[in-house]
Order: sequence, then structure tokens, then C-alpha cells
Amino acid sequence: MSTQSGTYENLLVEIDGGVATLTINRPKVLNALSAETTRELGAAIDSLAADEQVGAVIITGAGEKAFVAGADIGVLNTYGPVEAREAAYLGQSTFDKIEECPKPVIAAIHGAAIGVGVTMSLPCDLRIAGEGAKLGLTFTKLGILPGLGSTHLLPRIVGLAKAQELVLTARIIRAPEALEIGLVNRVVPDASLLETAREIAAAIAECDPIALRLAKRALQHGAVSGMAEAMAHEKAASAALRKAKAERTA
Repeated sequence: MSTQSGTYENLLVEIDGGVATLTINRPKVLNALSAETTRELGAAIDSLAADEQVGAVIITGAGEKAFVAGADIGVLNTYGPVEAREAAYLGQSTFDKIEECPKPVIAAIHGAAIGVGVTMSLPCDLRIAGEGAKLGLTFTKLGILPGLGSTHLLPRIVGLAKAQELVLTARIIRAPEALEIGLVNRVVPDASLLETAREIAAAIAECDPIALRLAKRALQHGAVSGMAEAMAHEKAASAALRKAKAERTA
């Protein structure tokens, strides 16, 4: 196992057997997401995306109380309009990197995942929750709107009706309900959350990396396309895969 924790102030990055575990390490503030943490998260995703030894990535939070309990309000309240716009752009850029990462990304969610804590899990490919997790899109209760692509991703994941319910009521739900509506893929005992996420990530990492990258893109494309367009994309992706395999063995 290799550790890159010294590279970042707010993150821990461990790589073991083709699986990278990226831990947001601000447990004293329940891993609240600050601009600097978001910047480091984007840099870490860039680094792991380029690392040929990494086949899958897990994102989680340090401590037992929270995955990410929202944005760092204490910092956000000090921002003027320009800084707020810059922070929003940084957040969108980082979340785009998660969605576009060629390596499948798993969110291992425990404790509180509130506001941006849910939002940042949406561009991940899989979401695994501990049984004690609580998830809430509480933006309207705070007098703000959900952003960072969540109005596109959330309806795509849970359907428009459930997305409307979650956002308009600002209700916090528990892990079993999140599983029932499809917001998470699996619920496991809190004590085995990371172990389960690593087992899934290890299985992914054993697959062909080029096929994984192209399959991820094809699924994302197909989810928002008509059948004919999706099939055309599949054919193009299959041709690209055959070409890449031929070049790799040449």
C-alpha cells in the first residue's frame, strides 16, 4: 500500500492493489467541503485518473460522524460575489472531473451526507451507504438552490418525481429509503462499509481498463440519448475498443 497523504492538507490518498481510497480528512468540521478541499479533490482525481496502477477510486470521509456534512458555511459566509462565483466554478469543475474520470468512482457514504455531501456523490458511478447514513438535499431550507449539476444528475438517478420530493421538502432520509429509491446502490453495516467498497472496487480494477473507460462513457451517453443514438455510440465505442486492443498487443 502506498500513501500520498503528505501531498494534500485536507485529503488522504491510499493506493492498494489497484484501488485508490480518497478520504476527505476534516473530521473536526464533519468533513465540510471548503474551496481548498474541493481544489485538492480535483487535483487528486486528476492524479489518479492518470495513474495506470489505479483501476478504481473510492471517495469517503474521515471519522465516524460524516461523509460530507455540507459546505463549509463559515468560509462561504466570508465570500463576496466574485469569490462565490469562483467557488461555484471550482466545484463544478471538480465534480465534472469525478464524472469524467476514466476510472470508476465509488462513494462510500457514512454518517451525515447533507447538501453538497449528496451532490458530490451524484457524479460517482456507484454509491454504497452504511446503514446509519443520513442523506439530505437541504438547499431550499437554507434559501438556496441545488447546483453543481445536481438538477441533471439527481432526476437521472432517482427519477423526476423523487428528485422533486427530495429537493422541495429538504427532507433528510435514512440509508434504507435511499436504497429503495435508487439514490444508493447498496446498504451495508457501517462497520463493513469500506471493506465492501474495496471489494467492489477490487472487482472493478480486475476488468480491462479501456473497456471500463468506454463502458462508463457509453452508459452516461446512453442514459440521456434515444435508442438509435445510444446504439450508434455503442458501435463507435466497440470499434475504439478493438482498435485500442490491437494497438496494445502490436
